[in-house]
Amino acid sequence: MGFLYYGNNSYAVEIDDRPLAHLKIVLLSLLRAGKSAAFCFDRSTDIGSGRETLWISPTTEIRFRFNGNRAPRINEQWLKVIAATADASTGLRLVAEPVEIPILLRSAG
Repeated sequence: MGFLYYGNNSYAVEIDDRPLAHLKIVLLSLLRAGKSAAFCFDRSTDIGSGRETLWISPTTEIRFRFNGNRAPRINEQWLKVIAATADASTGLRLVAEPVEIPILLRSAG
């Protein structure tokens, strides 16, 4: 389990390392482009359940901490699906990872 730390007081959102790695790429891409996003997520029952939204802008202090030592393999399709949620009225969300479809190479002949 990793953490997304938000704001000056380092509010922590616990997220599994693999989805967190994908969220990091999407968020940093948005922020580099000068865009903001409302990151929406479900709270675990350990902390009272419900839903929460964090407004993340280029001036927001965020930090990512991963529990594992190795960076996971990145699923490009998942990045696209997560990034597409940033423009939805429901806000940027971590969605289920789509199954990667391998590109089949045809032999010339």
